[in-house]
Amino acid sequence: MNNKIPLSFLDLAPVPEGHTIAEGIAQTVQTAQQAEKSGLNRYWMAEHHNMPGIASAATSVLLSHIGSQTKRIRIGAGGVMLPNHAPLVIAEQFGTLQALYGDRVDLGLGRAPGTDGATFQALRRQMKDAERFPQ
Repeated sequence: MNNKIPLSFLDLAPVPEGHTIAEGIAQTVQTAQQAEKSGLNRYWMAEHHNMPGIASAATSVLLSHIGSQTKRIRIGAGGVMLPNHAPLVIAEQFGTLQALYGDRVDLGLGRAPGTDGATFQALRRQMKDAERFPQ
């Protein structure tokens, strides 16, 4: 019997002040690789939009990059805020990730807007979308 508790990591892809988004993403990849080397079970990204210093807005794109730079650690979203997206698009994106990385891919979903009102509107969503989420 294995009593080892699986540990996971949730990341926002921080971009430190004075650094570029590309540098922040490179650091995120290094963090994921270190998490894998350390034996962590899962590396998840959190979706955030229009936030200076955070580069995890295009969650599935970033997860694909991390998946290509790691070998065994599970990758996933914790979570994609479904009211911000057409559900079919998210299903297609994560289905594609699964085709690329097999059973390493996890999808956590949320129902909060996860952003400010102007960004929510720029995503072409309406606040009532969060209220209708279960439907």
